[in-house]
Amino acid sequence: MTHALPPRLTALLLAALISVQPGALIAQTPPTTQAMEPGDAGAYLAARSAAVQSDFREGARWFARALESDPNNPGLLEGAILSYIGVGDLAASAGAAARLTELGGRSIGANIALLVRDVQAEDYDAILALPETRKIGNLLDDLTRAWAEFGKGRMSETVAAFDTIAATNGLKAFGLYHKALALAAVGDFESADNILSGRAEGPLVVNRRGIIAHVQILSQLEKFDEALALLDRSFGVEPEPGLLALRSALEAGTPLAFDVVRSAREGIAEVFFSVAIALNGEAENGYTLLYARAALDLNPTHTEAVLLSAGLLELLRQSELAGETYALLAPDHPSFHAAEIGRSATLFARDQPDEAVAVLQALAESHPGLVMVQMAYGDALRRVDRFEDSATAYDAAVALVSEPQDRHWGLFYSRAVAHERSGQWEKAEADFRKALELNPDQPQVLNYLGYSFVDRGENLEEALGMIERAVAARPDAGYIIDSLAWAYFRLGRYDEALAPMERASLLEPVDPVVTDHLGDVYWAVGRQLEARFQWRRALSFEPVEKDATRIRRKLEVGLDAVLVEEGAPSLQAVANGN
Repeated sequence: MTHALPPRLTALLLAALISVQPGALIAQTPPTTQAMEPGDAGAYLAARSAAVQSDFREGARWFARALESDPNNPGLLEGAILSYIGVGDLAASAGAAARLTELGGRSIGANIALLVRDVQAEDYDAILALPETRKIGNLLDDLTRAWAEFGKGRMSETVAAFDTIAATNGLKAFGLYHKALALAAVGDFESADNILSGRAEGPLVVNRRGIIAHVQILSQLEKFDEALALLDRSFGVEPEPGLLALRSALEAGTPLAFDVVRSAREGIAEVFFSVAIALNGEAENGYTLLYARAALDLNPTHTEAVLLSAGLLELLRQSELAGETYALLAPDHPSFHAAEIGRSATLFARDQPDEAVAVLQALAESHPGLVMVQMAYGDALRRVDRFEDSATAYDAAVALVSEPQDRHWGLFYSRAVAHERSGQWEKAEADFRKALELNPDQPQVLNYLGYSFVDRGENLEEALGMIERAVAARPDAGYIIDSLAWAYFRLGRYDEALAPMERASLLEPVDPVVTDHLGDVYWAVGRQLEARFQWRRALSFEPVEKDATRIRRKLEVGLDAVLVEEGAPSLQAVANGN
């Protein structure tokens, strides 16, 4: 069993996911003005603006108002459908979808809303008899029909339908996975295990939820050691609330209830979630959100659908709605910590840093044994420049790691940055080197440590080697190329610094530090007019006050004089190796 989608299947899979019948509209973008002759011009313009910005709440409000004066406008109905789904109101969306369908309109959003309505009503006959105009996509339609057969109590037809999907090129994993869930839902755990273990048809691609399902199935078969091994192999052994209860039950020899899918409705919720996961990162975020919201509406206990919906809303810059979605998980929920970390991010996005930090401080106190919580708290403190406090939070995270593995490099790197920013260089260097011990070729660590050495005038040859390795790994990262050029500069190799510094400036055109560095390099190679131009540009990019003061001084007296004032070696002395 594997857990990631092979890249070679992506194009084929997406075609199957969103393949619709001729003439159907795939509603991946806000509605066009083509069918939207406004009756209430103000409401129409406000609705249109909200749609363009993916502001679903305002969209729902203004499309509803616009429809009051023009209730049969297909474009307004389509906008209302998408907005209602975006806020998670599938019932309201179904009302607008039914009206659009009566008018002869067709859209993916409308068909999703109407399908969810039929599933909620357990109208499986209607689902099995869907007309062409109600189709959504080949894979989703076929999986849904199979679960509708399940809802009718026809298990033979259910299995046959899943087998047909599994025989379709590129869709084997989907057919087999849902077949395994259906078999487990009726208590045929042996057959379900054969599928998920890969013994029946070979290895399967499954997500976290599929792994949990397999663990539950193994426990029902009293294969407790296999279930524990699967947990450890998939998630590691570090504590996590949602897994601790599973592990404790397995260690005690207690079978776990199979609750991933318990009904046809939950099976179809899993179909929508499967499609959303497959589309995530490949399709437009608003389009993927349609499927995630449908999954959550059909199964309100679907934790992963909550987190996915909230995450998509974050990407769409709907931080308030994302925060409300994260808040659907109660404090006693096993995944509450993950939701709170997400909610904190939404508060940062809404320019409420104190509230964001407070959320994670409370979480760190209520969940002191979770590495990811302590690390998230440290990250938040570092984000508001509380570097000593962030190092303390990272200390708590490190203390929870008995034997650091390569995956822990980021923890030591983050603590190193906190130490460096708080003036504790010896501790910072030790953590940077620990991060490199765990992940020797990590470009972020190589760059930061190498640049720090350069900035301190220490270990310059070693620093140059580190930065060169970082550039080789990330050849298009402007900030890393800036480090390379700056290393050449600090070594007095000004001519060699010029080309990478100009490239860094092209890659980071509005970065005040990179632009300031470019000015210094120009000055060092005798191009003083260009140097002053770049320093003025750097000031326009609002550098921190310390850097701004130094740049203004360079504009007044030149770099050479500033170096004398600072007691630093002259450019010529550095070039001569003195």
